[in-house]
Amino acid sequence: MKPAQPLYIANGRLLTGDGPPRDGALRCEGDRIVAVGDISPCEGDRIVNAKGRIVMPGLVDLGVFEIDKPAFHFGGITRAAVMPDQSPPLDYPARVRFAASYGKPDLWVHPICAATRALAGTELAEMALMKEAGARAVATGRRWIQDSGVMLRVLQYAAMLDLPVIAHAEDAALAGDAVATAGEMATRLGLSSAPSEAETLAIARDLALAEMSGAHLHFRQVTTAGGLTLVREAKRRGMRVTCGVTPAHFMLSDIAVADFRTFARLSPPLRTEDDRQAVRAALADGTIDVVASGHDPRGPEDKRLPFADAAPGMAGAETLLPLTLALVRDGVIDMGRACELLCRNPARILNVDAGMLAPGYEADIAIVDADRPWIVDSDRMAAQAGNTPFDKQPVQGRAIALFKGGTDVSH
Repeated sequence: MKPAQPLYIANGRLLTGDGPPRDGALRCEGDRIVAVGDISPCEGDRIVNAKGRIVMPGLVDLGVFEIDKPAFHFGGITRAAVMPDQSPPLDYPARVRFAASYGKPDLWVHPICAATRALAGTELAEMALMKEAGARAVATGRRWIQDSGVMLRVLQYAAMLDLPVIAHAEDAALAGDAVATAGEMATRLGLSSAPSEAETLAIARDLALAEMSGAHLHFRQVTTAGGLTLVREAKRRGMRVTCGVTPAHFMLSDIAVADFRTFARLSPPLRTEDDRQAVRAALADGTIDVVASGHDPRGPEDKRLPFADAAPGMAGAETLLPLTLALVRDGVIDMGRACELLCRNPARILNVDAGMLAPGYEADIAIVDADRPWIVDSDRMAAQAGNTPFDKQPVQGRAIALFKGGTDVSH
């Protein structure tokens, strides 16, 4: 999908990925950015006037469970790293190769391959062959690998291949079939619950194994104060560890599950208010590296059930940008940090030439009206299903134009 002519975006507030917004222009030839800053257009350029709005890299969504192109384009997402929890799972090179080609030409899909065959946590999958087929990382999937010997071998193998390992941080023996975090809300509702230590124990073990192996370990979601303390300390020791979170865990606490609201049934479950505040502090101090949507659309057959029987997950692609911008309006982070969390850091973890506006990088560009108000409506979402705990909530911020490789893919 080669653009017909060079692209020049004028009068933008450039959010390049390495600092605060600044006035300037952007020029692309082919599928690459060629110049940024105080530049002029060339004859024959297609000129787009940003009219003072934010011009930023297309979002890189690290760890989605469904390829949902309309929702991604609505949300300003140009690249999505898909988790191995598919049917069948991404534990075989041909499946990885197919997944890598799925979104082209107007969406890049980066497969994350399964660490173990069938995601069963026992026998290692052929990571080297899957890397050749296009895998950008390896993951344990929705589950924690209980066998420490298997997890160590996963980390050692991945370190040899220079692939990051994306881990689910929840001690399965402690979490069991819990659907909520232990505390007042779970007790009042009579829900099966697990202590937040299920996360901290899993993180502590995996950090110890990662230190032994030298692997790059990425926790897809860290949602508790204890877990974030462990990651923060590991970073101070110089470990190759990164972590992410979804907006639900910095916007909502377990109060949101009152009245058995299954749209707030998530994995990991919503935490206490103290944990939510710890997540916001970790976003501010740099402990958390990535904000991702965890996009996992679920239809009525999965959600309109008793709380304990409902499937966890939410449609998050469309609300990823505005909910992260809410952190900026609240003074938790600035715009430069928002771009790091949504674009630069996930692109670095995946080792792709994206996530920044700089010469030589792919021309994945979003023009964003950071102040545009709109209301989240689960009945009108672009996603395959509109299961969101933010239904009917007013938000601000929309991608009003989106370019993939210099070509307009706005819908």
